[in-house]
Amino acid sequence: MKTCLLVSAAVLAITTPAFAQNADPSPTGDAAPAKRDVAEKEVFSTGVAKGRDRLDSATSTSALKGDDIQTLGARSLAEILRNIPGIRTESSTGEGNSNYTIRGLPLASGGSKYMQLEEDGLPVLEFGDIFNVASDIFIRADFNLSAVEAIRGGSASTFASNSPGGVINLISKTGDVEGGAVQVSTGLDYGEHRLDFDYGAKLSDTVRFHFGGFYRVGEGPRATGFDAYRGGQIKFNVTKQFANGFIRVYGKYLDDRSPQYMPVPVKITGTNDKPVFSSFPNFDIGKDSTLSRYNPGLTTLDGANQPYHDPISSGLHAMVKSVGLEAQFEVAGWSISNRARYSDISGSTLRDQPFSIDTASAMATAIGGAGATLSYASGPNAGQRITNPATLNGNGLVGNMLMPEVKVHSLNNFTNDLRANRSWKVGRGNLTVTGGVYKALQTINTDWLYTNVLQSFSGDGNSTLIDVTNAAGTPVTQDGFVAYDLNVTPGTYRRKFDVDYDITAPYGSVNYHIGKIAIGASVRYDMGKVRGQVFGSELGGGRIGLTSYDFNNDGKISIAEGKTAILPLTRPAPVHYDYNYLSYSTGINFRIAEPLAVWARYSRGARASADKILFTSAVSPADGSMPVSSDGYDTVKQTEIGVKFRKSGVNLNVTGFLADTTDHNVQGGTGLQVLRDYRAYGVELEGSFRRGPFRLTAGTTYTHAELVKDYLVSAVNGNTPRHQPKFIFQATPEFETRHFTVGFNVVGNTSSYAQDTNLLKMPGYTVVNTFLQIRPVERVQLMVNVNNLFDQVGFFEVTQASVPASGIGWGRSVNGRTISSALRFSF
Repeated sequence: MKTCLLVSAAVLAITTPAFAQNADPSPTGDAAPAKRDVAEKEVFSTGVAKGRDRLDSATSTSALKGDDIQTLGARSLAEILRNIPGIRTESSTGEGNSNYTIRGLPLASGGSKYMQLEEDGLPVLEFGDIFNVASDIFIRADFNLSAVEAIRGGSASTFASNSPGGVINLISKTGDVEGGAVQVSTGLDYGEHRLDFDYGAKLSDTVRFHFGGFYRVGEGPRATGFDAYRGGQIKFNVTKQFANGFIRVYGKYLDDRSPQYMPVPVKITGTNDKPVFSSFPNFDIGKDSTLSRYNPGLTTLDGANQPYHDPISSGLHAMVKSVGLEAQFEVAGWSISNRARYSDISGSTLRDQPFSIDTASAMATAIGGAGATLSYASGPNAGQRITNPATLNGNGLVGNMLMPEVKVHSLNNFTNDLRANRSWKVGRGNLTVTGGVYKALQTINTDWLYTNVLQSFSGDGNSTLIDVTNAAGTPVTQDGFVAYDLNVTPGTYRRKFDVDYDITAPYGSVNYHIGKIAIGASVRYDMGKVRGQVFGSELGGGRIGLTSYDFNNDGKISIAEGKTAILPLTRPAPVHYDYNYLSYSTGINFRIAEPLAVWARYSRGARASADKILFTSAVSPADGSMPVSSDGYDTVKQTEIGVKFRKSGVNLNVTGFLADTTDHNVQGGTGLQVLRDYRAYGVELEGSFRRGPFRLTAGTTYTHAELVKDYLVSAVNGNTPRHQPKFIFQATPEFETRHFTVGFNVVGNTSSYAQDTNLLKMPGYTVVNTFLQIRPVERVQLMVNVNNLFDQVGFFEVTQASVPASGIGWGRSVNGRTISSALRFSF
């Protein structure tokens, strides 16, 4: 890291004295201008060699402006990104740990494996799908946000590492537009109170700044029984403008807690092709959660094998302290830019998820044997026997629940991207050459902790823990805890990671633009070194995974305390392997006329495998080597062909795509190891229209995806991957005048399969969100947003592979209707 910092400083020392032009061409540039005619030329700069008018670029790109994002009233980053064509999000997990993918690329696990989430041109985490700690946990959208740029496929493979599917870049305001705003908002039918603010101004003719942030507190859109949202963020930047470029320093402090919503009980009847999903009594699948004020949280041994407790209210806890530097200068005809950032990242992710759900009496027998009885372990009735389990909470259900927590000691990372480009007149055209070196250091230092409890299901955050006593009168559980371990597979998945990733990636491109034709090619070579150690009983060699511990200090070891997970700290397994892979992309763009262009592109990119392969046969537990070098990364090969049209307020982009993908993974929710080949093809449409006060933006993506070959479970070969609909779509019509803006936002998808076996279908759904902004006087705005206006039930995850005979299942639906209001003052 010190070497990279010195390189960054040297670049600045070389470039700062030579001043030539007056510009700030930074792709992280500037506050979004006011809403404009969509026919206006816009330069797109994310994931490409150099910012160009989109009609001159052989790429598929989109952008959302900050003002438009505020209008949508999205409650999370995932809800913002679902408005970008081609991007599929499973967005009702809460503020973070949502699932993202692009154009049918596989989504076997959580996070965003093939898509890179960036903030101001650099990745938030080098790997977007680290187990249970995805990138979106550590990034927030607030008034600092100028725009969101997204590139799908194309040159994303060569202008960023680990991003063969695409790049999404959150771009901050930089103070070029003076002024700011303060906004207070609240949930009208749910608990959340939030303050947002930002301000930017010039300190002199050549120095400007911007800062902003937010703070919030409240229960959130689902009932938990406590303030599940607590925290906020502060960001700032200062830009010094020179005659030939600029230098910018920036920083961020994020300390925020939010809940992660896991699958809840759902009644499933009907047939696999036409299932009927409904709520059980006293538990609404759209508004309730497994979280509860009567759940004390996680109790187990920590990564040092010491007693540890974390309250359930900790949820997703993100701690980020980052500082960065960005510079760009024109030197002797070359445009030289450098971005560098160091992020200190820690926190934890604690959730409450079902392993199984059954009737209370059946669960008592399963845990305690015939004749077992139940009693309340927490809540106002703690200690009382449950005399009629069938009527418990009006639904008679009890869940065997897992409470996993990933304790994040460090996801610290340093990233530096040095780039230079220049254009020459060659013949009748212009030749542009770009070269750069990308350097990244990423630490993964985490502990996997698990506890197993029994829990009832009661709405409004009133679920309680449940105790079981066997027929002989012996308690089988302790204070609701079945085990201080993952009892369903004792002694496993109790893991500790302490691994560092060192990535170096030189890259370059050439582009020749002559008349109406632009031809370009780019290449990138990623070289990675992975060093460290991991701990876990599954690694063999006599490693232990279970012990006993007296958690309640009563001098006795209960049945539950005898099932305590422990790490074999004296028996680490080394991690010591290298990988390298080549990415390339080539494309051609033909500007047929001023408003019309056609283009084509072929790309091969890859994504390095991170923590998901460390407890598999891909990495030797004896010496940390990787016997098969190709296990170190997964490839994505893509073919794209498109048409772009832009004229007089009309904008239309149509892209056909074909992608072949390999995937080494661990399937989210099941722990199932995955080794597969996928294929996806389809068509992506994006359009916008504006006439006077009316504006419409819309998009839809058709995808045919196939699980071509599963090397471990051949029975699913040829099936459609789970959670993959044929169509995803979004549309936002709005009407804007000086004094008000009104409109609605529609998002949805067609049906998809719950699991790879392709039996149970999750029906398609459409969610309608509405917004109204009123500006009674200058600089004052009142806003009301209604998310899920019609209280639609829409499942994006169901655990069951077919309709269960008992009718008891569990899954995740979109959040039910929520209404918020806001008052904003601009100055």
